[in-house]
Amino acid sequence: MVRRYTILLLIPHLGGGGAERVMAHLARSLPSDRFTIHLGLITRTSRSRESFPSHVHLHRVNAGRVLFGAVGLVRLVRKTKPDLILSGMFHLNFLVLLLKPFFPRATRILVRQNGMLSAWPRHSPRLGRLLYRLIYPYADGIVSQTHAMADELQDCLGSQSRTQSRIHVLPNPVDSDGIRQGCKPSPKWTDPGPHLLAIGRLSPEKGFDLLLEAFASIRIAYSSATLTVLGDGPERHALETRSATLGLGSSTKFEGHVSDPFSWFAGAALLVIPSRCEALPNVLLEGAAAGLPIVATPCSACVTQLLQNQPGTWLAQEVSSGALAHSLDAALTILGPGERFSHPWIAPFHLSEAVGAYENLILETLALEARQ
Repeated sequence: MVRRYTILLLIPHLGGGGAERVMAHLARSLPSDRFTIHLGLITRTSRSRESFPSHVHLHRVNAGRVLFGAVGLVRLVRKTKPDLILSGMFHLNFLVLLLKPFFPRATRILVRQNGMLSAWPRHSPRLGRLLYRLIYPYADGIVSQTHAMADELQDCLGSQSRTQSRIHVLPNPVDSDGIRQGCKPSPKWTDPGPHLLAIGRLSPEKGFDLLLEAFASIRIAYSSATLTVLGDGPERHALETRSATLGLGSSTKFEGHVSDPFSWFAGAALLVIPSRCEALPNVLLEGAAAGLPIVATPCSACVTQLLQNQPGTWLAQEVSSGALAHSLDAALTILGPGERFSHPWIAPFHLSEAVGAYENLILETLALEARQ
């Protein structure tokens, strides 16, 4: 008889970011005949409208911040008695690993790294690297989104670290079918366009200030062009102020957090990824799954590798507003109205392929520990 394992997936909340969507996909898609799935949400949020099948057990710790969720997290682990914990965001990963002595001894821990070390923390990079070096070796496995991220982690942790063979590169699961179904035409835009779309947290590493400057240049040649930004974050007021200073007026709209970002795909002429430093933006994969033309900065080695010389993608020569404007102009010059692309490089990220890779790693981790 095949053993059924108990898995606890952990994420701060389900507020709509890429890391949250990855964990939601895993909760829904890991086989219920092989795993009992628990999904733990550590912090309070009222924004999520995620729904889950009945076999997924949802738990809310309701802490004000991740750090304040320690007691509730220990209680949750002791209640669910998981064979394996998969934590999905770096600051929660730290807390989970620090609390490891309070968990059942047989519980294995996988952590998923959701960003490049070089992007955090911006004001104290040495402290960040020290935390990784001290805490991450306690993980039974580390999941990286890209080989570049894995190399950076290995460099930080050291070649002699016991994690050397425990860093695994797994593709982010993307629900391509669900995205295409969500791309139904809707009256998001009423003016002629072309309509540029950008999605992400409004924070410095995402480069939306570069996009505003590039868009101001584009508007000279494309006077009816519009830019819509979906997402919220600490830089929103500064970006809105910058947009007004550039004289963009009603051509640029900040819609904040939206529960249905895919419904904006249908009328978009192209998707823009203006990030300064980012491992692999989930929105890049989602836009590709919908067939959107894509303009992006070379924000990471993985993004460059994926998009270089691919039809329907325009990769800026550098991370700057000028280079981004040049790529936007190149794309808009040749794109036809509503033109879409197959983007075959998205295949490894399709839901079944990516979830299968996670399932294999979970089983391998549990089998490895059982033999030790």
